[in-house]
Amino acid sequence: MNEEALNISVRKFLKKVGVTAQREIETAVREAVESGRLKGDETLDAEVTLTVGGVNLTHKIDGQLELD
Repeated sequence: MNEEALNISVRKFLKKVGVTAQREIETAVREAVESGRLKGDETLDAEVTLTVGGVNLTHKIDGQLELD
C-alpha cells in the first residue's frame, strides 16, 4: 500500500465532503429561515455517518450548529 497515495486520496475526499456539506447546510438553513420554519437563533443537532466499503467502517459523528 502506498501511504502517500492513501493520505492524498483521503484528504481530497474529506475536502469534497466538507465543501459540499457546508454548502448544503447553509442553503437548507437559509431556506428554512426565509420560509419561517426557523427563527434564526436556534441550535440545530447535526449528524454525519461515514461509511467506507471494503473495510467495514461505519463511524457516526454528532454535533450542533448554532445559528446565533
